[in-house]
Amino acid sequence: MYSFGQRRDTRILDEPLYGHYLRVSGANHPGRDEVLSVMDTDGDRVMKQLIDQAHERPVLFMKQMAHHLVDLDLSFLKQTINVLLIRDPVEMLPSLTIQLPRANIADTGLATQCELLERLARLGQQPIVLDSRELLKNPRAVLAALCKKVAIPFDQDMLSWPRGARTEDGVWARHWYYRVHRSTGFSPYRPKTEPFPAHLEPLLEQCQPYYQHMYEYALKADQPNGDSR
Repeated sequence: MYSFGQRRDTRILDEPLYGHYLRVSGANHPGRDEVLSVMDTDGDRVMKQLIDQAHERPVLFMKQMAHHLVDLDLSFLKQTINVLLIRDPVEMLPSLTIQLPRANIADTGLATQCELLERLARLGQQPIVLDSRELLKNPRAVLAALCKKVAIPFDQDMLSWPRGARTEDGVWARHWYYRVHRSTGFSPYRPKTEPFPAHLEPLLEQCQPYYQHMYEYALKADQPNGDSR
């Protein structure tokens, strides 16, 4: 989101369905009451308004979370270009469980992303998958490949951004965005060196098949033409 926020032709939106998700799921996330108090919690209405309304810039980038897409009319996917971002659960789960100590497979979004991959293929859309490790290995090449896939020009400004918060951040940013607020761009990829927590092994076993299936489609850092799988 911060990368696309640097484009002069793009408006960014931070998780417009978060309020809807909290309402229908009852999930007890940090800042739940504050989020519910400031957001429209009717997800179908939110998406209809966003797609139907005129926007001041030609590109609308909506950062969504896969697990937010519950009890929702997903027909809007026919009208949007959909990009799925994944992260190796070996690296993702220890971070996720800092804020969600009892996270389950639904909280990871991986199963939902696999379902979305198949749904998009049935709609005739070519799967576009970004893997965080591949992106960090070569941000320029992977972002250029992504831009080619979605038919917009690559913009050098996407590679860096000012340190600190953005006005577009959701009210939940203080709970979740500590690291991104300290960043100024894509850090070089460094594998985690800490031992994987033993108590997360069962969840990791659930996640791996979904991740490996998605990774087959991911844009690769060593394939500058943007081909995957």
